[in-house]
Formats: sequence, structure tokens, C-alpha cells
Amino acid sequence: MSKIFNTVAGVAAAAVVAAAALAPVMVGAWGDNTGSADGRPSYTLEQVNAGKLGDKITFNSISNGKIGDEKNFVGAKVAGATVKTWNANEIKVKDGETYTIRLFVHNNSPRGMQAIAKNVKATFSIPTNVAKTQTIVGYLDSSNATPTRYWDEVKLVADENIYLEYVDGSAMYNNNKGDFKLPNEVITSGATLGYTSMNGEIPGCYEYSGVVTINVKVHSSVAAKLQKKVRIKGTKEWSESVDAKIGDEVEYQIEYQNLLAEEVKNVMIRDVLPTNVEYVADSTTLFNASNPNGFHITENTVTTTGINIGSYTAKSNAYVRFTGKVVDKTMDCGKNQLVNWANVTVNSSTVKDAVYKDDASVMVDKTCKEPEPVNPDKPVTPDNPSTPEETPTTIVNTGAGTVVTGAIGAGSMVTTLGYYLASRKKLM
Repeated sequence: MSKIFNTVAGVAAAAVVAAAALAPVMVGAWGDNTGSADGRPSYTLEQVNAGKLGDKITFNSISNGKIGDEKNFVGAKVAGATVKTWNANEIKVKDGETYTIRLFVHNNSPRGMQAIAKNVKATFSIPTNVAKTQTIVGYLDSSNATPTRYWDEVKLVADENIYLEYVDGSAMYNNNKGDFKLPNEVITSGATLGYTSMNGEIPGCYEYSGVVTINVKVHSSVAAKLQKKVRIKGTKEWSESVDAKIGDEVEYQIEYQNLLAEEVKNVMIRDVLPTNVEYVADSTTLFNASNPNGFHITENTVTTTGINIGSYTAKSNAYVRFTGKVVDKTMDCGKNQLVNWANVTVNSSTVKDAVYKDDASVMVDKTCKEPEPVNPDKPVTPDNPSTPEETPTTIVNTGAGTVVTGAIGAGSMVTTLGYYLASRKKLM
């Protein structure tokens, strides 16, 4: 699924809220993977202290705890607001305002270091649609807890259709040991939590509880579509995720389209590669109406400072393609998800410095066994034989734009599309 995922320049992250200040407003929707229609049981503080849990590790199940009913563990408030009350069911929002979303984390066992929850992870699902009501779902996972997955939601309600922007770099985890910055993967594949470090381990009791927060900004208009896809070099099909091996080359494609009724100028495309993917020099190509067969861009800046692809009239679009190589710098044994982010910055008379984002993933299953000895008699064959580069089939010239840099002619292209926002494709 493609998506529009906007981050307006200059938005600051909100202050992290201390766990001791949390208090819900009303009951919201919650669930878990117990398989029971009634979900997991609730416990009072008195029952927990009397040993009701026994040796069981469970999260967010105390009915009269620090935040009230802990099953209501996801909430929202205006970013930077000093009020101690969180809206745990729904909050009325306005265009242009930023809101902090909270996910409370509490291993309910009173046994402390004798009941350490393992592989604890938090994930937020940001809606993909444009609507008057947007529901953000927060997930909490632990491999040795019962249940192993928990979720709760909060609704953001407006008087007009809105979409939500995740503010880059805003994810934080706060506990008694301080503030820990979390990766942006908290809204895709999830972010690992902990106590003294983010190692996935959280002991039982309130002393070790914490709060995950992210910031989202509300927007009532959509200025651009951005779609990011990937494929193994030498193959034909584009997708949002591919399986690859260390040493493989992958091709990325970024599609931009102007959704405004006016021309936008100086459209900038930039891509943020993950640690274990390296840019292949001289591999960037621009496709647009002026360059339907592709224009080779000599500057190797698409993954650093970005490239200027020109100006685009209403409904115009362009494709940027480049190649990356999968390398092993920091990979773990087993499955690795290498998330790659594309950014486009647009300016017009109505939109200033709006940055839209989309991502694609390369999945690598790393085996940590001893490698087999090399057979010198075995012939060497390429893993990814190249095939002729095909051009996009949806380029239609609807009116030329201006040329901005070098020989790049920015034209106009049209595709059929809907509105797309950040998806939940990596949550389950």
C-alpha cells in the first residue's frame, strides 16, 4: 500500500511525560491475544500484593493502579500541555496542532527481579485513511508474559477530514532511570523497551514501569503523494518488501505526485538508507514527462543531501530509481528488517516546506553457522543477472513545468490514485 506520510519542517518533539503524572479520563477499547471473548482478567492492587498472580507475568491488568484501569493504557493530549490528565478514549483535535500519544508499560508482577519480562516491545499503528476520526492503536508485546500481546486505542476526532503525521524522532521511553530515545521503527516493526537499557527486559512492580510517547501532527489537506517500492535487481516486480541475502543488490523506486491544483517548485527527493544497505554510486535515474526513457543523474546525493527534480504542475508525477547493496555491518543472527525511508519536500503558495515520507523494507535472514569452504573448481555465476531497464508505463504529459537544475526537465505525469497514509503492514 502506498501512503502519504507528512512531516512539516520545524515541528519540535514534545516533552516526555513522567509515569507518576498519568491519569486516564474514560474507558476506551482494549484487547489482547488470550483468545477469550472477555480478554485477560483484571486484578486489584490488593489482590496482586496478596499473591493472586503467583509466578505469572502479565502487563497492564490492574484495575485500580497508578493510571486507574491499566487496560486503558493508550492516551493522548496536546503536545507540551502541563495537565496531568490524559484523554484515554478520544480527544478533539485541530488542524496544525501536534499531539502526544502515550503507551503505559507496567509488568504487574510484584516479584521484581524474580519476574523479568523478556523481549518487551511497543508498536503504534497510525491510520492510513483521511477521515474525521482517526484511531491510533498501541501494541505491547512480551515473549514470556500471559498474554504475550496487548493493545489499546485512542481516537482523534475533528470537525473536518484530517490525516495524521508522525513527527520524526519524537519516540521516547521514560522510566525511573531517565529518558531513552526510541527509533522511528516504533510505528512500523516496533521498538524494544527495557529498564536501565533498551534490552527488552522489564522487571515486575511499579518501580520498573515506564511510558512510551510519540508525537503526531494533524493536517486537513494533502499536498503530495509519495510511494516507495523495492525489488531485487534483475527482477521485474516492485513491492513494499522483498527477501534478500547479504551481498544482493536491490533497486528502490520513489514515485512523487503533486496533488495540489497549482504548480509546486523545487521538489526535493531524499532517501534515508538503513545501516546495512549501501548506495551504489552512479545508479540514480529520473523519469518524468520530459525524460520518459530516464535521465541519469550524475550527482550521488540522493541518499545524503537529496536531489532537486524540478517543478510540477497539478497532477504531475515523477519516478526516481537507484540501487543499493545489502551489507552486513550490524545485522543480528536470524531475521533482520532493513527499513528504508524516502522523503519529498514541496513548496507552493499554500504549502511551505512540507516533507512527505514513505518506506520500503528489505528482509534478510542471517545464518550464523560456519561458512562452507570455497570450492575453487566451482564455476562463478552472478546471483542477480541484469535485465534491460524498463520505463514506467504511466507517464502522460499534461503540461510542462520549469527546468530547475542541470539538464533535468521537469514535466507532468498522471496516475490513478487515492489518498494513502502510513500503513500497519509491518505490525502483524
